[in-house]
This record gives sequence, C-alpha cells and structure tokens, in this order.
Amino acid sequence: MARYVTVGSISARPTPPLSDKQARLQEAERLATRVARMGADIVVFPEVYLNLDAPIEDWPQLAEPASGPSTSYMAEVAKRHHMYVLWPLIQREGDYLYNSLLLIDRRGEVQGAYHKMFPTIGEIQAGVRPGVEATVLSTDFGQIGMAICFDLNFRPVMEGLHHNGAEIVFFSSMYRGGLQVQAWAQEFNYYIVTAIGAELGQIVDMSGRVLAESTYEAHNVLRLNLDRRVLHMDYNWDKTDDILAKYGTGVRFDFFTREAKFAIASEMPDRSVDEIITEFGLEPLDAYMLRAYQARDRALREGAS
Repeated sequence: MARYVTVGSISARPTPPLSDKQARLQEAERLATRVARMGADIVVFPEVYLNLDAPIEDWPQLAEPASGPSTSYMAEVAKRHHMYVLWPLIQREGDYLYNSLLLIDRRGEVQGAYHKMFPTIGEIQAGVRPGVEATVLSTDFGQIGMAICFDLNFRPVMEGLHHNGAEIVFFSSMYRGGLQVQAWAQEFNYYIVTAIGAELGQIVDMSGRVLAESTYEAHNVLRLNLDRRVLHMDYNWDKTDDILAKYGTGVRFDFFTREAKFAIASEMPDRSVDEIITEFGLEPLDAYMLRAYQARDRALREGAS
C-alpha cells in the first residue's frame, strides 16, 4: 500500500550566540514550526545544534541527560505540532558522555536515542564514548535509522542500518557528506535526509539521486513513498509490462539504467509493493546478489574438484 511520509530537515548554523541557549532554542522552535506548517511529519537538526561552536573540551560541562532542559523544550514543540523531532544532544548518561540524536515522538516523549558509533579522535579524547549499535527505531510511518557526521565514513554504521531494516536514514552532521551520502543511499537502497550545520542539506533518493537541496532557506521538506523497492534489472526487467497491464498507474516505475536497476512503488491503498513482487515473481536485490555469490562459490568449488 502507498505509504507516504513528509520529511523535513534543517541545515543552518544557529544565529544567536553560543551563550544565549534560550535564543537558540527559540530559533529551533521557529524552524521546526516552519517545516511543520509545510506538512512535515518529522524534522532533524544538525549535529550538536544547541552547542555548535563550543570548544570540544567544554562538551563535558555542556552535556545534558536525555530528560534535560533542551530536550524538554523541543518535546513541547513536537507535541504542539504532532510531529517527530530528531534532536541532537551532547548527552550525559551516568558516567558516560555521548554525541547523540534523540527521537522525540508526536506526543513529546523521548522514544529512543542513537549514540554516534564513530566519534572523531578529538571527541574520544574529550571523553565521548562510542555507541555500539546501528540503531533503527519504529515510527507510525516506518523504520528510521540515524547517523552522525564522522559515522558516514564507516561501513558498520551504514551497512548495519540496512541490515536492521532502516527505510530512511537521518544524517545529522557538521559536514555535508557529498558523494558519500549518495553512494550509501544507492548501495543500501534507503532514503537519506541530511541536516548540516551549513547550507546544502539534502534529501537523497534510495537510488542515490538528490531529490532536494537547501541553500539560504535552511530547510528541506519533501513527501516520500516508503512502499517502494529497488530491484536489479536482471530476471525482472521482462515482467514490467505484465505488471503495468494489470495495475497501470497503481504502480510507479523509476529506471536507473546506468546502474542496471529500477524502483517499483505501489500507489494503491490496498496492494503493497511486496505483494506485487511476490505475485509476479520478482527477485529482491539482496536475494539476487546472494544468488550471484552462491553461483560463484559453486563454480570455484567445481573447478577445484
């Protein structure tokens, strides 16, 4: 069944000074309100947004618990607009310090947290503890994953999010990510929404194409269909006409011929894309890649005997 969500991201540096945390929170509220009025179901902010520009050696003194004052403030914003907020935090949890991204739900409750798995060397030297899990959390529209800045360089994060079922990955960062974002989206076939402490935040398709990019306006807002799968053309390409003959505009195809892939989505209220894949015997991408590995292994074993 068509499963739409409108995602939003903020890509900008806070304009109030670091010393005026209340003004920074009010600016975050204004930006979240803007994207909420544009229909966003969820909004993500850049890494350590409230404390951006603070020297890293000051992070231990700036840390808050997940139930701290800035989270409580943004929880009220989430509740008022009935939207999810992904709020970045220098988080104190017992004796540990984390660079975190909290998921605040539509009721204004903290539903979960992701701890940056690959802090920079400087962060670790300042006391930031690495996270150990490529966290994927459930929302009322689908499964979301998170990554923070330097994480983007490390396969265990991005591959782990894929294996844990992420449909959208929200990337909260100080740097833009660039081609790395597109490459991971294309390889693992999830949407990536970036929130950058500068301009050029992006919403990237599961094919790796950039769908939206912010500049002076500081925000991206876009409606996405999560009932969509990317498949390889091999063994699937010849079935598209039969699918169209039965469902017509109830399905949508997007073709990425340079990569020999295509996406199929259900636009129907009563038929999911996975049901269509099963009905017409289409082969999922991961299954096809596994079958190719197995064929290679068999050929090597047979050649050695």
